[in-house]
Amino acid sequence: MRAAFDEVVADGLKRQYPVPRIIGELLKAEIAEKEARSIKYQMTIARLPLAKDLAQFDFSGTPINEALIRDLATGSFLAEQRNAVLVGGTGTGKSHLAIAIARSCIRGGARVRFYTVVDLVNRLDAEARAGRQGRIHGGQPVGQHGSQDIDHLPVAIGGTGQPGPDPPQAAGQGPVLERRPIA
Repeated sequence: MRAAFDEVVADGLKRQYPVPRIIGELLKAEIAEKEARSIKYQMTIARLPLAKDLAQFDFSGTPINEALIRDLATGSFLAEQRNAVLVGGTGTGKSHLAIAIARSCIRGGARVRFYTVVDLVNRLDAEARAGRQGRIHGGQPVGQHGSQDIDHLPVAIGGTGQPGPDPPQAAGQGPVLERRPIA
């Protein structure tokens, strides 16, 4: 409200608004500033790797259903407690669209967290080793956040080469997956 105070009061006095209207305008400015700070904070904790929006994506020449993507960007699937999974080859725009959808949902008031598959699998593995499976978000079970089948990823757990629980000798071997530069 401090940032808008001088402008709102000066404009109200210039237009000869009654005091209650000026106070109302100040409250509107405070609410708008608070919402902007909240969105900025949510964008930060979402850990989105880039700032991408749907307006930047070129749907022409792709088999991507633009209407479906725009519907996902409204966040309606969140209210229905449904998942959205983007599948496609390298360079098809999955990350761009996922980030754009996430940013749109944040602007709509949703909380979002972005994970790469490498980070997600390693975090799930660390939680399994600690005996806290499925608690990836704020100590609550993953299933409460729409990812109930996440433990069925066909990835070798504990560096054993086999899907499944860690054998005793594999515990503490480090990450299951590692990031490697593309040659």
